[in-house]
Amino acid sequence: MKNVISMNKISIFGGTGYIGSKFCELYPDKIVLVPREEREFHTNEVLYLISTTTNQSVFKDLHVDIDTNLSLFVDILSKCKDKDVTFNFISSGFVYGNDILDYKEFYSCNPTGFYSITKRTAEQLLISYCKTFGIKYRILRLGNIYGLDKTITPGKNVLGYMISLLKKNQTIKLFDGGDYLKDYMSVNDVCRAVNLVLERGEVNEIYNIASGSSQSFRSIIETARDIVGSKSELIDVPMPEDQKYIQVKNMTLNTDKLQSLGFSCDMSFYQGLQTLCHMIE
Repeated sequence: MKNVISMNKISIFGGTGYIGSKFCELYPDKIVLVPREEREFHTNEVLYLISTTTNQSVFKDLHVDIDTNLSLFVDILSKCKDKDVTFNFISSGFVYGNDILDYKEFYSCNPTGFYSITKRTAEQLLISYCKTFGIKYRILRLGNIYGLDKTITPGKNVLGYMISLLKKNQTIKLFDGGDYLKDYMSVNDVCRAVNLVLERGEVNEIYNIASGSSQSFRSIIETARDIVGSKSELIDVPMPEDQKYIQVKNMTLNTDKLQSLGFSCDMSFYQGLQTLCHMIE
């Protein structure tokens, strides 16, 4: 018989990261923040956000994605055995592959890059472990997220990074002219969607978390340039050879399942882009 543990609270792993800290800010009465060095939890809902964030780690450290996305993950997953728990795993739309349009949750996955591959592997390990030991789970695959992120880099938050360049009137290099589709969702709306899935989503299911609306990356940067009144020149450059296999180009996720729970975004992308442009220095 499984151990009975506390109800109505969410144990959150990774609550000090970009998304986790925002989730804690929006739902402080719901969360029990588990320090990174700890493995135990005492609630019937687990929200797992610990993760690397980019396919670029391969150029510096081959182990970081494996250590974080797999080794640490299974250490914590193993603590679910014999507990009445639902393990909610935050994954990524990157698991589908590097050129996807309107992808549904049951579509096949063909990830490229160490980050994407390890996230997909973690999903499979989660499903296998939960089926073996009768544990409930949900997998939430996130699309492109925007918001004020204190760790803006070209690899992690490319939109924020380019806005910072626009505000300095620096030249913007767009791979392949920026002629690819992106679906951006504000971090606040992402957290609202995650919370809704935890409250209403079916267990043992996968949910895409995205806005369901997309536009070309070039048009996004052109709009941002107009908002900040930048004099930056946009120049087209070919995709570097070492990025062709790991760089995600088109990325839009089908959100029918999320919308069936009653979700809609609070903030339009244009409103969010205006806010972001004014907040970034």
